[in-house]
Amino acid sequence: MAVTMADITHLRKMTGAGMMDCKNALNESEGNYEKAVEIIRKKGQAVAAKREDREASEGCVLAAINGDFAAIVALKCETDFVAKGPEFIALSKSILDAALANKPADLETLLTLKIDGRSVSELITDRIGVTGEKMELGAYEYLTAPTTIAYIHPGNKLATIAGFNQAGVELQVAKDIAMQVAAMNPVSVDKDTVPATIAEREKKIAREKAIEQGKPENILDRIAEGALNKYYQEFTLLSQGFVKDSKITIKDYLQKQNKDLTVTGFKRVTLNED
Repeated sequence: MAVTMADITHLRKMTGAGMMDCKNALNESEGNYEKAVEIIRKKGQAVAAKREDREASEGCVLAAINGDFAAIVALKCETDFVAKGPEFIALSKSILDAALANKPADLETLLTLKIDGRSVSELITDRIGVTGEKMELGAYEYLTAPTTIAYIHPGNKLATIAGFNQAGVELQVAKDIAMQVAAMNPVSVDKDTVPATIAEREKKIAREKAIEQGKPENILDRIAEGALNKYYQEFTLLSQGFVKDSKITIKDYLQKQNKDLTVTGFKRVTLNED
């Protein structure tokens, strides 16, 4: 049968594939849409297999909230050209929307969620067939809290989410914290939540540096503790200087709003070099 432009347009809407890919698939399937979709999907699988060893270092990072739930997703690809394409951004957003609606527990579960009858994994594979680039869901992070906030840095390469211990936190205050996380890349909320491995690493580095400088053995522990406290000030969120007013810490800023207000958690995903 002759393939019409209407047939090709319909298949493009179904799959997002290019015109020639749709035309060829329809010709091969003799106009059967289901078979044509399967042909395009298999092409994506073949391309994915061929490009498995390629590096997907570009992509789109998006974040949003749904009440007390906040999530970030990072869909990765090989080139900035593809990452900035409206179809790629739309796919990233649809994956984020699925995460917000279903609140999956992990990335693997997110990949199995259905969007218009197709799994997230299948949609990514189909997009690989369209672009010819390696793609992967590079990150999925989420948190829950009485108040949540999401921030996407211009360019879609960096996004953050944060949660607070109280409901009804003023929007600008919440946004300031999300932007602080984006700008300053803290390792944890406070010193009590710094992983023990990181604390021990910082103390070891400080001791080794002090030994190289010839410091006496009996003060090495004190030097290490001092260095660790300085690390806490620089890399834990509540102790960091507020980027909008370095004279106060984030803890001070929050307590100006409400003496009991604090951050319960945050997540940060970036494709940039920190």
